[in-house]
Amino acid sequence: MGSAPNVAASATPYPPHPASQGYVQMLGVFVDTIVICSATAAIILASGILNHSPGNISGIDLTQRALTSSVGAWGASFVAVAIFFFAFTSIIANYAYAESNLIFLEHNHPAGLLIFRCAALAMVMFGSMADLPVVWRLADISMALMAITNLTAILLLSGVAFKLTKDYNHQRSIGRLPTFDASYYPELQSQLEPGIWERERPR
Repeated sequence: MGSAPNVAASATPYPPHPASQGYVQMLGVFVDTIVICSATAAIILASGILNHSPGNISGIDLTQRALTSSVGAWGASFVAVAIFFFAFTSIIANYAYAESNLIFLEHNHPAGLLIFRCAALAMVMFGSMADLPVVWRLADISMALMAITNLTAILLLSGVAFKLTKDYNHQRSIGRLPTFDASYYPELQSQLEPGIWERERPR
């Protein structure tokens, strides 16, 4: 959905090549969506709690009951603490992304930032008090808008991504440390921040 690239774009990748950071982000998505989500599903299925007709129980409550039936009473507390930290860090991170984007778009106006901060706090308060189905519907709509925007960007940048990935893999195949040299891609130089990929050459 395009939130992780905000952090990736500000990182200093090693090896010094944009494709290396792309591989790191691919690994992060794999761990999050395949490993962690599959582990959660496996805990719920293996616990057998679904065999006892949980009714309207879903989400975190279902996960807590499944883990409790497998490891004991501390399972519910563990899930609650983990979700608290996940929610808290998600709020802070997404707020930081949004504020950085506003500043990048040259809307670094004190009054505008104050309004944005108040709106963010109001959204957090609303999300904590509103009915869960309403929150999920709003979250689905916002995630869909993010996904559409990000997928459009991916399609537009796919040619560049394939080109740089091919360069990265070629350098690795010949035993070199992959290093991005913008001079090899004059068509990209006008799109790069001046000096962003320049490294001090050894004397």
